[in-house]
Amino acid sequence: MDAAAVTAATAPLCCRGLSSGVRSRRGTVRCGAGGRREALLGVLLSAAASSAPALAPVAAAVAKTAELQEGFRTYEDEANKYSIAIPQDWLVGSGEATGFKSVTAFYPEKQVDDSNVSVAITGIGPDFTSMKSFGDVDAFAETLVNGLDRSWKRPPGLAAKLINSRAANGLYYIEYTLQNPGDKRRHIVSAIGMAFNGWYNRLYTVTGQYIDDDVDAEKYRAQIEKTVQSFRFT
Repeated sequence: MDAAAVTAATAPLCCRGLSSGVRSRRGTVRCGAGGRREALLGVLLSAAASSAPALAPVAAAVAKTAELQEGFRTYEDEANKYSIAIPQDWLVGSGEATGFKSVTAFYPEKQVDDSNVSVAITGIGPDFTSMKSFGDVDAFAETLVNGLDRSWKRPPGLAAKLINSRAANGLYYIEYTLQNPGDKRRHIVSAIGMAFNGWYNRLYTVTGQYIDDDVDAEKYRAQIEKTVQSFRFT
């Protein structure tokens, strides 16, 4: 998988807001050992560069919610075997997207395009056994953000800046910003991990975003950071 394919496949699914039209070239990634990191980054960059699909309310049979302290509730997806804490008053939507096994979005009724969290799941090949298959988190984060950055072009394009990266709980946590010329700066926090469902390995990309200089930035920052950090496999 070349650099262009890498860039086309791993950015936050919500970085353009919640609209229709997610497109990805592949639903399952397979490659030799030499291309593992590039292949995974390809999947992740498509999530980051794509838009979320048209959303429909999640049926009660698909997911459970439970009360949680401090204004949050736990959303549990039994089919996809994960849980995540979301603000009490946020909405939940799901949709089908080419190249993804599942996409679920969590968002406030107000300013849906600016502040939200999404969980995108895609199948990956048997060569991928854990996040460590792709090197350490710092190198992984730099490759991801550099793959998104287009500020070096003339005229300049999307500017991507890495803020922080760390590994914990079997996940890679990456924080960075995205800003198109003339637009507000979007702050992205993400958690990326892998799990086996009994048939094949799956890549989970949890992405939260908010506008840095928005009047409600501090409120959404706290909510989105807590939501992304709460993601766990079940």
